[in-house]
Amino acid sequence: MHRVRSSGSFSKSLERWLDQQPEPPSAHIPPSFKHLTMLFCSSSTFFGSFSPCLSAGPMAFRKALKKMAIIGGGAVATVFGLSQLIEYRKTQHGLARLAHVAAEAELKIPYADELPSRQAQLTALKTTEEFDVLIVGGGATGAGCALDAVTRNLKTALVERSDFSSGTSSRSTKLIHGGVRYLQKAIMQLDYEQYMMVKEALHERANLLEIAPHLSAPLPIMLPVYKWWQLPYYWAGIKMYDLVSGIQCLKSSYVLSKTKALELFPMLKKDKLVGAIVYYDGQHNDARMNLAIALSAARYGAAVANYTEVVRLLKTKDPQTGNEKVCGARCRDVITGQEFDVKAKCVINATGPFTDSLRKMDNQETKNICQPSAGVHIVMPGYYSPDNMGLLDPATSDGRVIFFLPWEKMTIAGTTDTPTSVTAHPIPGEDDINFILREVRNYLSPDVEVRRGDVLAAWSGIRPLVTDPNSKDTQSICRNHIVSTSDSGLVTIAGGKWTTYRSMAEETLDEAIKAHGLSAGPCKTVGLMLEGAKGWTPTLYIRLVQDYGLENEVAQHLAATYGAKAFDVAKMAQVTGQRWPIVGKRLVSEFPYIESEVLYAIKEYACTAIDVIARRTRLGFLNVQAADEALPRIVQIMGKELDWSQEKRTAELEAAKKFLYQEMGYRSRSEQLTKTSDINLDYQEVVRYKKRFHKFDKESKGFITTVDVQQVLDSINVHIDENALHEILNEVDLNKNGQVEIDEFLQLMCAVKKGQVSDSRLAILMKTAEETLDKRGPVTVDRSGGGV
Repeated sequence: MHRVRSSGSFSKSLERWLDQQPEPPSAHIPPSFKHLTMLFCSSSTFFGSFSPCLSAGPMAFRKALKKMAIIGGGAVATVFGLSQLIEYRKTQHGLARLAHVAAEAELKIPYADELPSRQAQLTALKTTEEFDVLIVGGGATGAGCALDAVTRNLKTALVERSDFSSGTSSRSTKLIHGGVRYLQKAIMQLDYEQYMMVKEALHERANLLEIAPHLSAPLPIMLPVYKWWQLPYYWAGIKMYDLVSGIQCLKSSYVLSKTKALELFPMLKKDKLVGAIVYYDGQHNDARMNLAIALSAARYGAAVANYTEVVRLLKTKDPQTGNEKVCGARCRDVITGQEFDVKAKCVINATGPFTDSLRKMDNQETKNICQPSAGVHIVMPGYYSPDNMGLLDPATSDGRVIFFLPWEKMTIAGTTDTPTSVTAHPIPGEDDINFILREVRNYLSPDVEVRRGDVLAAWSGIRPLVTDPNSKDTQSICRNHIVSTSDSGLVTIAGGKWTTYRSMAEETLDEAIKAHGLSAGPCKTVGLMLEGAKGWTPTLYIRLVQDYGLENEVAQHLAATYGAKAFDVAKMAQVTGQRWPIVGKRLVSEFPYIESEVLYAIKEYACTAIDVIARRTRLGFLNVQAADEALPRIVQIMGKELDWSQEKRTAELEAAKKFLYQEMGYRSRSEQLTKTSDINLDYQEVVRYKKRFHKFDKESKGFITTVDVQQVLDSINVHIDENALHEILNEVDLNKNGQVEIDEFLQLMCAVKKGQVSDSRLAILMKTAEETLDKRGPVTVDRSGGGV
């Protein structure tokens, strides 16, 4: 049994739909409906012929709309009219569901005070005789299914072979959106199904912003326009986006003059700029949002366990038909290696890119339904974008869309869209990183030097696109989803978007209940507040500052990350011993993450150092060099709390460094230096840099060590910790022999000149020290932002 959402014939669907609709009273047609439709209709001779229909009444308009559909032209006016008629129908019959409505009934929360430990969750999985539902996969969709199921009073279990949100769900563009691009395709391709997908996503966007206000917020996004004819074209499309949102429109879009656009986004390229359009979408902390869904399910009584993989599916013969039916799964605790059975009436496959792996566990002969696509993102310093304005490049050089967004006080840019193979450890490619940088350069002022060395982190996420196995063009694939039930009863949810995780979960549970005859109530997740949302207010951070003596920046971060649970984190914070802040020792100086978050992360089921730097905090996604520096302290705190042996601590540190090096783009720093082995410096530059080098290499050894650098710094009254100094030299020490040769230093300066490396601590330190030696003045050396 399959229920698939796919593209269809828009014109025929629309014609049939219009024939079925009763005539609306003329008095109830919104004035904006007539005015804006007249605007669209008057935009061309073709549309102009339909203008008189507006004054002739709604039935005449419907006939005109129907004629447009039959002819196949007038896509904008057609979809516009359709959206208004749909909105009218919903409003008239009271069918519009507001995102801020409360859940349908008060639900009992068994673990309102404290979450059960991971060990307690594993015990529940092992000892429960039979669950109603076992969900495999702890991403956004799987966690959403668990929350939906448990709030329907179903006995629910969820297992995830890695950490919650360890895959695609933590590697998104961080947007909660309906999809401007998909609406454009719906209009241009006359695709009714894609239009309805956007409509659904916009409803879910409003709901998600309401149920997790601490983790999400509306974000204005600017679409710069460089040709006059594009201004009305893009304005019409963006206004359509507003109209399809209906009563759930975040804020109305608007047009900006060139002057105003540059005032709001001063980094923008001004040449040939004619204006800009600003529209609103949502933005969130994706990994924390995923975790909030999973923790909410746990609080309502679901048995959820990360690092628990499915070894094989359990099956039993149906006594009536004699056919084999899935009745659970053989699971393995990845941390201890212990295996155990989890029995369940229904098993749901929500494994994202690994969907086909579990389906083949059920039936080796089944055909693949997912075609994975890799999306690479990069993170750059916050000065590349305004604090509260994003940028959309609607048409890149190869037809893709690039977002350029402020996020966590940094700037995120992406994404790419290329076919890939399924892997648990995707690596960002250098070609994709450079593609994004080239597109960013096209939209930023020449005054802003976009440097490869300013990439602080880079990652790749695998989208589980639903497609025909023979399809090759992933860019044109709709991000829709499929819910299917196999002959043996395995329910699979595949594809879809982050934004629509809740409605996908609802549809999946409806199918599971129907297919397996489960006794359950209706879905209760619309308006159901997630972990930390209840009790959160925009001014909550002030209480954290006043009650606990936290830094203002740290308090804002805690409130925005944990919501009302921020007080629990603050209570665990250690006293600093300073006048201010009173509590809250930072893991690294330039980020607001504090040590008590590591302890709280363990309560949130963090089992490894990677869980902390990547998903409990987002340090690994924001700056890999800072994350690398924080790792020893993180491992130390976790090791003490979890009673790790020294061998375990060493293994955790190495695994986390490997994660940063491969999956978060840290390896690119040394690669950028290696690629410049041909030292491309002119004669004067070589002389200048050699002179600087020899101020440290006084014995003309041809290399410098930490001792040499420390002697120079002591002479100008600068003191740097020995370990920090070793790290500074190690960044440039390509052959890892404990010293920096003259050739390595020249390679560094060449890379800095080309922009492949930026904010090199050694380069800045040596330049500043040289200037100070000449002037004999004091100098301070602080850690810079760094880059990969």
